[in-house]
Amino acid sequence: MADYAAMKKKVDELDQRVWDVEGINARINKMVAEGIPRDKRTPEEIIASRDEILDRVQLRAEEYNFITKNCGQGTALAMMEEFGLGNMEIIKALSPFPGLGGTGDMCGGVTGVLIAFGLYFGSDNPLDLSVMMDPIKSPIMISQRYMALFEGAIGNMYCADIIETVILGHRLNPGESDAAMALFTEEKGFEKCGLPPGYGVRIAANIIIDSMK
Repeated sequence: MADYAAMKKKVDELDQRVWDVEGINARINKMVAEGIPRDKRTPEEIIASRDEILDRVQLRAEEYNFITKNCGQGTALAMMEEFGLGNMEIIKALSPFPGLGGTGDMCGGVTGVLIAFGLYFGSDNPLDLSVMMDPIKSPIMISQRYMALFEGAIGNMYCADIIETVILGHRLNPGESDAAMALFTEEKGFEKCGLPPGYGVRIAANIIIDSMK
C-alpha cells in the first residue's frame, strides 16, 4: 500500500535538494563520449553490495530525471549504468517517453525500467522464444510483477495521476501545453518528479539482484 506520508517527505526533500549539476552533467557526458561501461562484478559481489546499489541507483535516477527533464531517460539510464546495459542510442530513443509522449499516460518510471528489463532478461535473438515462454525468467512476467510493485508503492502508474496525488497535489499534465509546462517548471515539478524514477529503479534493481541468487 502506498505510503503517502513518506512520499510527501521525499518530495519535500527533492524540492529542497541542492543538485550537483556540474557533477551529474560530467557523468552523463562521459557516457555519451565513452559509452556505458560493462559490469564486471560477479553476481556474488552484487548480492553482497545490495544496499549500496539500491541507494546509488535511486539517487542516480533522481539526478538523471532532474538533469534530462525526462523520467523515461533518467530511469533507464540509472538502471543501464548500474548494470552495464545497452548504449546511449537507447537513451536517445526514449526522448518521447515522459508521460508516454506527453499524454499524461504511463510514467517513465515504468517504461524506463521495462527497457532495462528487456536488455537484462531478454534474448539477443528475437527468434529465440524460449526466454519469453519461461514462466520464471520471462521479461513479460518480470515486468508485470514490477508494475504491480510500482503501483503498490506509488499508488498509480500514470503520469498525470501521480502528479496529482503525489508530486504537486493538483492535476497537471505538463506535456499538454507550453503554459502547463511553464507551471510545472515553476512548481519545481522536475525536481519533485524524481520520486517515481527513484522508487521505481530501487524496486527494479532489487528484482534483478534477486534473480542472481
